[in-house]
Amino acid sequence: MWLDPLRKEKQSPGPPADEAALGAAPLGDGRCCFRVWAPLAETVHVHILSPRERLSRLSPAANGYHEGVIEDVGPGALYLYRLDARLERPDPASRFQPHGVHGASQVMDSTFDWADSKWRGISLHRYIFYELHVGTFTPEGTFEGVAGQLDDLAALGATAVELMPVAQFPGHRNWGYDGVSPFAVQGSYGGPVGLKRLINACHQKQLAVVLDVVYNHLGPEGNYLAEFGPYFSDAYRTPWGAPLNFDGPHSDEVRRFFIDNALYWITEFHIDALRLDAVHAIIDYSARPFLEELAQAVHLKSAGLGRRVYLIAESALNDTRLIRPPERVGMGLDAQWNDDLHHALHAVVTGERQGYYGDFGKFEQLLKALREGFVYSGEYSEFRKRRHGNSSRDIPAHRLVVFAQNHDQVGNRSRGDRLTLSLSGEALKMMAGVILLSPYLPLLFMGEEYGETAPFPFFISHSDPDLVEAVRKGRRAEWSSEEGQDEPPDPQDEKTFTSARLNHALRHAQGPHRMLWAFYRRLIELRTGIRALAEPDKRRMDVIGLSRLRIGCIHRWSRTEEAFVIFHADDKVVSPVIPLPAGRWDKQLDSGDASWGGPGSRVPSSVESSGEVRMELLPYRLLLLLKSP
Repeated sequence: MWLDPLRKEKQSPGPPADEAALGAAPLGDGRCCFRVWAPLAETVHVHILSPRERLSRLSPAANGYHEGVIEDVGPGALYLYRLDARLERPDPASRFQPHGVHGASQVMDSTFDWADSKWRGISLHRYIFYELHVGTFTPEGTFEGVAGQLDDLAALGATAVELMPVAQFPGHRNWGYDGVSPFAVQGSYGGPVGLKRLINACHQKQLAVVLDVVYNHLGPEGNYLAEFGPYFSDAYRTPWGAPLNFDGPHSDEVRRFFIDNALYWITEFHIDALRLDAVHAIIDYSARPFLEELAQAVHLKSAGLGRRVYLIAESALNDTRLIRPPERVGMGLDAQWNDDLHHALHAVVTGERQGYYGDFGKFEQLLKALREGFVYSGEYSEFRKRRHGNSSRDIPAHRLVVFAQNHDQVGNRSRGDRLTLSLSGEALKMMAGVILLSPYLPLLFMGEEYGETAPFPFFISHSDPDLVEAVRKGRRAEWSSEEGQDEPPDPQDEKTFTSARLNHALRHAQGPHRMLWAFYRRLIELRTGIRALAEPDKRRMDVIGLSRLRIGCIHRWSRTEEAFVIFHADDKVVSPVIPLPAGRWDKQLDSGDASWGGPGSRVPSSVESSGEVRMELLPYRLLLLLKSP
């Protein structure tokens, strides 16, 4: 129903502009403050749709904001913004979209009965990430479903649950990177209340919560921000369209919008860390980059709350400036993903060389990744046709996150197939040991720990047929040049989505899946229980390689303990001389032991070394030795 745009509801003064929150904020006395940045509109009205329909004009304020306090509006009310008496759109800072990305926004009550008042977060050194997609992690595909699995995650030894993006996206099936309402929690997952319940439950079990957020682009369907203001830049392009405007005219307010978003997750939802998606697609040539400003704001808020809160970047740049402090010409983020260790390990074990794997495959590169972090630290990249990266040699180990699998490395394969389908159990165990016993922060991708067989293909549920077809063509084109690749599954087909649902029953059944889960749990117990392994410290570590035999050794030590990891990344039986420091070493783990479903161990329970010792190593073997006092 269209109402007279000149009719005005009674308004009362709102809070000062510098204190007002974006969006709709109930004031607790039957009034609601509305504030929106819309410099492209001369007039902005709030069209209240329920419980009593009416139209109220907001007052223009400085810097393109429109604001006002409306009487008799409380939580549950539905509304749209009307721009210049012609367009009606959802609130860019909507807290909930109960009818999807094209529907009305809903006023939400921010109060919640939290039970984590004593929770202060955990040290970044202790993070063992478990990345999951809410929609496919359980049959329910909801936050409540995830909460039902927390006991298993805690028993595994994970310390941080990392959620792929939950900002409102079109339809019910999406990875989450097509979100268009950055403040609104996906309704099909359980909405904002469901997310708070999950976080509350995680904190009760001493699990931190990491939220993946996307500050480099918005999805194509339901993306109305450009009608409000210059949120996007036309000076650059990204693989996903126009980037956000972080350095052009009016960029101060765009920055504020996304910094407010980060603080919203931290304050209202008690999130412990934000994973910043693809920051290499944030194009920003300003003297004070957006990421630096974001880091300062988050760390100030963290200190004020008395909680540990972190920012973790995903970046394809191999640029340590992201995680260096501002006084060292850095941006001050806390950590970043290190794809190089994944690529080096994957290429060595699988033999794959397509795409970016063509830059990898040499065993020395895997040793460098374990020793330093980045493989490409200024060397020429054949894949990129240029030099790539800078050195991470002096970067503390706890600032790099490593993995054998994650949503990208599985999901961006043509059919989303996991390593479980192409590698032996022995190879899977060896790779897990390299990651979990490295000095870096390990991340597991949902189901990896028990050898999940369900794929994780790309899926969507857009409503625009032309957009759907464009996505299909894009996926086909992405893989058409790769020799031997099957055509990817239809991303719009619901069967593509349902094929990705995990089968947790595999973990509980007798057999290799259950043994693999027990192996992962044992690796984590050893990582956290042995002082030499528990502290992510590259300074107390030596990486030694017998590259011709594809054998690596990681010697790690603390003031009181020494640990020695041996891994064999080949399918041959070898009997090398291992440069094991002198002394008596007790075997803590052998991945080939029958208890882990292996062929049996050929290494004695203790080894005496004079500085070298000959060992027989079966294919894809991982050993952990601890020096006797």
